[in-house]
Amino acid sequence: MHQEQYIEVNNTSIRYQDSAGEGDVVLLTHGIGSSLEIWAEQVKGMSVNYRVIVWDIPGHGLSGFGKQPYEIADFAQFAWEFLDKLKIQRVNLAGNSMGGAISIQMYGLQPNRVKKIALLNSATLGRDTPLPFKLMCLPLLGRLMAQPNQMAIDQQINAIFFEPAAVSAELLSVVKRNVLRDGAQQAFLNTLKRMTSVWGQKNSLVNKAKDILSSSKIPILYMHGRQDQVIPYCHSQAGQQITPNSSLEIIENCGHTPQVEMPWKINTLLSDFFAQN
Repeated sequence: MHQEQYIEVNNTSIRYQDSAGEGDVVLLTHGIGSSLEIWAEQVKGMSVNYRVIVWDIPGHGLSGFGKQPYEIADFAQFAWEFLDKLKIQRVNLAGNSMGGAISIQMYGLQPNRVKKIALLNSATLGRDTPLPFKLMCLPLLGRLMAQPNQMAIDQQINAIFFEPAAVSAELLSVVKRNVLRDGAQQAFLNTLKRMTSVWGQKNSLVNKAKDILSSSKIPILYMHGRQDQVIPYCHSQAGQQITPNSSLEIIENCGHTPQVEMPWKINTLLSDFFAQN
């Protein structure tokens, strides 16, 4: 994988990797509690034809925590400030889970700077959310459930991967690092509570995403693992139905992270999609 770099954005240290090159820029954004390593196979497979940039959003991976807590709109604004620092004007966006929600709101903020969007198991397309996420929104229980321990590590691994045994030891160690990092679980909880309530993903966020998507003027590709235990694939189906100039790929034998579980398929889908005129 390309060498990691750090850049100061809004007095916050942001870790990222940039494949450089002359191709169109593709910004890949991870989900809640995750980090840039989740896109390792896309950086490897797509950097021949694209300038691929992956990053740790504030409070995630090895980036600084920034001005906690962050709403999805705050992350989206921060992403544009990050790209401004890199002197990048127009981009293709791809996001997994919360990264999809951030990508949608990035387009809502600066539509003229986005060429295309790919949404992998995107959040904020419907209200369904796992019971543990709902319970974490309760004051005392949330703090107990978000403790940085082996249980939290195991829960994350079992939730986001369809076949955890098939995930590399390297990536599993990254999940462990992310959970055990001082302050990371509190940042996770901060963000979760701004996206979710005991009734599910917040209506205001779902409605905002749908407003942006239904009036979009660019090509949008939805992808979703059929066996996703975090966000049901019907969310992407519903999103695609209201989005002009969009398409949908339901991926079999795949959970919440298609880019890890089916990297060859995702690389092909993304490369073909971004190459289309």
